[in-house]
Amino acid sequence: MLGIILTQTETFIIGPVAQLLGYIMEGIFFCLDKIGIPNIGLSIILFTIVIYLLMTPLTIKQQKFSKLSVKMNPEIQAIRAKYEGKKDNDSMMRMNEETQAVYAKYGVSPTGSCVQLLVQMPILFALYRVIYAVPAYVAKVKEAFFPLVDKLISEPGSAEFIQSFKDAAVFAKQFTSEEFTGGNTEYIRNTFVDVLNRASTAEWHSISEKFPALTSDVNSTVETLERYNNFLGINIGNSPSYIVTEAIAAGAYLMVVAAFAIPLLSALTQWINTKLMPQQTTDDRDNPMASSMKTMNVMMPIMSAFFCYTLPAGMGIYWIAGSVIRSIQQIIINKHMDKVDLDEVIKKNVEKRNQKLKKAGIDPNAINNYASMNTRNITAKASAQSSLSQEERDKRLQKSTEYYHTNAKPGSIAAKANMVKQYNEKNNKK
Repeated sequence: MLGIILTQTETFIIGPVAQLLGYIMEGIFFCLDKIGIPNIGLSIILFTIVIYLLMTPLTIKQQKFSKLSVKMNPEIQAIRAKYEGKKDNDSMMRMNEETQAVYAKYGVSPTGSCVQLLVQMPILFALYRVIYAVPAYVAKVKEAFFPLVDKLISEPGSAEFIQSFKDAAVFAKQFTSEEFTGGNTEYIRNTFVDVLNRASTAEWHSISEKFPALTSDVNSTVETLERYNNFLGINIGNSPSYIVTEAIAAGAYLMVVAAFAIPLLSALTQWINTKLMPQQTTDDRDNPMASSMKTMNVMMPIMSAFFCYTLPAGMGIYWIAGSVIRSIQQIIINKHMDKVDLDEVIKKNVEKRNQKLKKAGIDPNAINNYASMNTRNITAKASAQSSLSQEERDKRLQKSTEYYHTNAKPGSIAAKANMVKQYNEKNNKK
């Protein structure tokens, strides 16, 4: 198995998908390098656009489902309210049939959104890995670490030294693995690249101080990486938190503003994206899922800002680009859905469903009327049972009051005594 973070992953499903996406990322960087713009930040933006465009059909289906869910949710809630408290098998079956009829009417599947998410999730995880591990998938970027890495490996104590770097703890298992201790050259090189790719500017300088003979190679590597990582004056290999600390120490307050702009833009674009998504119109108290989604929509922008502040700025650029693309897609989908005649859509969906039922040998009219007929039957039956129960109670009450009218005034002590007497005589006969 290869490394944990930056070396290529072999995780089930995600590994092969990441390799495929890595080819796309490498192709984009290759093209930019050929036109004289070998920039990782620009590559991330173009890479994100390409991947989201390729995922557009899945995104449209998912967001179309969300849009239709908002419109059909009142009907689903009404069905649930109608059968509230009814736990018998017949009622549960009828509720399920009516619910399925609503989904069929709108032409969506209850599991449709889940299936689309399951397809998208490996792609999104792999996309994250490629962006977070650019040297593992883009050969040109990995080459920038050489020959420094090979020379550094040959220096005594170099492995122990770079393990003291702030983010090196993430790769602790790699340093103690059999492949590393056994002398697997490629694995050792990848591990060094993993750590150095996360190294801060101060840590790069510390290498020159620790190994003066490598100063020239360190400067050359840093210069190349800064050219690749420079995006609008920011080194996207560093986190905004680190940039802010360094900028304040240097008195470069304009850089502080630029560093804070990344997490703030990430939170803003995430917030705009959630606002463009179809919103539930039902009372949150009646719909716990809607309440949870509302809370998540508030928390996601905050979490996005926090992560973008602490992670390398390149991840923030990816999140901002992704949010902008999703927002544009959502605006287009919203405009399209606003023009759609839902009555016509429902009519076509009902016709398709009826045709399927006919092929299966089922009378569509019987199915469509089943729920309403059974609802009337339930009401009538409940009413009849309620009436009989009241009549039975009246008979029992009348029978019990007969004790009061046996040679005594109703409510008198004699009447009560007669009641006890007759009760005892009745039990003695038994």
